[in-house]
Amino acid sequence: MHQCFRASILVPVLALALAGCAAVGPTYQRPGVDTPVAFKEGQGAWVPATPADTLERGPWWALFGDPVLGALAERVAVDNQTVAQAVAGYAQARALTAQQRASLFPQVNLNLGANRRGAGGDTPSSSSYQVSIGGSWEPDVWGRLGRGVDAARAGEQASAADLAAARLSAQGELAADYFGLRGLDAQRSLLTETIAGYQRNLQITQNRYSAGIVARTDVLQAQTALANAQADALTLERQRAQLEHAIAVLVGVAPASFSLAASPAWAIDLPAVPVTVPSTLLQRRPDIAAAERRVASANEQIGIAQAAYYPSLALSGSAGLGAATIGELFNASSLVWSLGASLAQAIFNGGLTGARVEAARASAEAAAARYRQTVLAAFEAVEDQLVASRVLQQQLSLREQASQAATLVEQQVLNRYTAGQVSYTEVITAQTTALNARRALVQQQSDRQTAAVALIQVLGGGWSGL
Repeated sequence: MHQCFRASILVPVLALALAGCAAVGPTYQRPGVDTPVAFKEGQGAWVPATPADTLERGPWWALFGDPVLGALAERVAVDNQTVAQAVAGYAQARALTAQQRASLFPQVNLNLGANRRGAGGDTPSSSSYQVSIGGSWEPDVWGRLGRGVDAARAGEQASAADLAAARLSAQGELAADYFGLRGLDAQRSLLTETIAGYQRNLQITQNRYSAGIVARTDVLQAQTALANAQADALTLERQRAQLEHAIAVLVGVAPASFSLAASPAWAIDLPAVPVTVPSTLLQRRPDIAAAERRVASANEQIGIAQAAYYPSLALSGSAGLGAATIGELFNASSLVWSLGASLAQAIFNGGLTGARVEAARASAEAAAARYRQTVLAAFEAVEDQLVASRVLQQQLSLREQASQAATLVEQQVLNRYTAGQVSYTEVITAQTTALNARRALVQQQSDRQTAAVALIQVLGGGWSGL
């Protein structure tokens, strides 16, 4: 009776004790970042960061209107092994959150046992049977367990952002490689036409040499131009093969099992970059969100470390039955129960707790610094790509003018050579200049698409919804 009385008052006493306690540790506040009012290379104003990486971005690659690129991008999201690694990391983070959440609840165990004992001689053997159910619970008096759950949840959110970043990075790399490959296809088509023209020029020069009109040096120069163009075509073939191999790995297959048909008549469809790019789009960058969530997780670790300054409380209880035979096991007279509570407090540990608190604070400060650096690097990347998009667009018209002018000069010099007015050296110079101008124009177009992809990436996945 006395034991029952003590047990009956134990729970309310502990409840009062728990009610008077509060979680220890600092309340999380997102680190401040010294940011500009607007982009230097744009007109979008910056607002305080509120990670919005979970917002739907849509298939940003659809902006380019290329169905082949769209199909490859979908394959990257499913089959890319770097993305698959990030998927597994996210699943692991979710499991860790579930593990931490389980610590908030009581642990209940069921035990069953049977023993048979005996001794030598005439001593008879005996049997015993036991069945019991027991539980233990550590109330979260100082918030240590709750902060552990919050830290794990922040880590899970950071892992989800890492997954989004892995997808964005892999798909961005795919688009850059794809546009590079298509640019090489265009250059190969250009070189094929140029080689055909050089072959005709060589035949004309050989005929003129056979007729004694020109010197053999003209034939040698024509042969040199043709051989150089053919060598350049082989270089493009090698570069295209390497990009095709890279795309194969990005979509999760061996290069030997993947091929991408050439598209010499590939049409360039460049998405228009909006004049005003709001810096709120940076909120969707998954790397910024991941860095911010890791600051939150590190902040929770401070409270977890500080909780070690206070005693930990544990409650336990059990009820069981024991008997010599199974038939007697469930008699009421065989019931045995117990309730217990314990407090544990470290008296001296050589400053271990204080060192852990300081280490947690330092880790949180480092995480905050990484977050600020990530935000600043994001501003830098956006500024770089905004100026790249603007300058490349201006350069394109100049490249077009240069290509048209060089083509006219090439034709006029070739006509003058046929009329015997200039040497073949001038023809070679004009042809080389024209070819370089045409290839530079194609490269400029490819660079603009690559810059558009890079801008989409640094803005966290496009600018839809502006």
